[in-house]
Amino acid sequence: MRAVGVFCGASPGGDPAYMAAARAMGTAIAGRGLALVYGGAKVGLMGGLADAALAAGGEVFGVMPEALMDKEIAHTGLTRLDVVPSMHERKARMAELADGFVALPGGVGTMEEIFEIWTWGQLGFHAKPAGFLNVLGYFDHLRAFVDHAVGEAFLKAPHRDMLVFSQDCGEMLDALAAYKPPKVEKWIGRQEL
Repeated sequence: MRAVGVFCGASPGGDPAYMAAARAMGTAIAGRGLALVYGGAKVGLMGGLADAALAAGGEVFGVMPEALMDKEIAHTGLTRLDVVPSMHERKARMAELADGFVALPGGVGTMEEIFEIWTWGQLGFHAKPAGFLNVLGYFDHLRAFVDHAVGEAFLKAPHRDMLVFSQDCGEMLDALAAYKPPKVEKWIGRQEL
């Protein structure tokens, strides 16, 4: 693994622990000699993550769509900032640059981005790991939902197990580095067709 993609909020969230975790993740990524790939903003958790990685001597690559340059306030101190035409191209570029992905607390955009990465892995489009840094139990209900989807036969257990949930940055990076993708067909009940 050479680079980690991180999806997180452009807001700092309601508890200082979220920003502390974003900074800890940026520091941990840089401390392992890995590059950080993220959304390119200088505000919220995104900014704290990038600033911490830069302060720890890391390379930081931002990818931001043109339409968000003013809204998310682009970070001008990055190793590189790629400005792309659309959100679709942002995600594709981040997927190209990163070897593994982590979601920190965030909103709808964060969920959509990490779920798309997970879906691509489930379909076999890539073999890259994805995880959730579960700060203050932020993703507990999401984890329960994923288990529920397995129980209701909408998701296979090996596909659920593709996701890493951890409260610790070091454990998360270790799990991403050790990841082995499952070799299982995505479709449930396909043998019946």
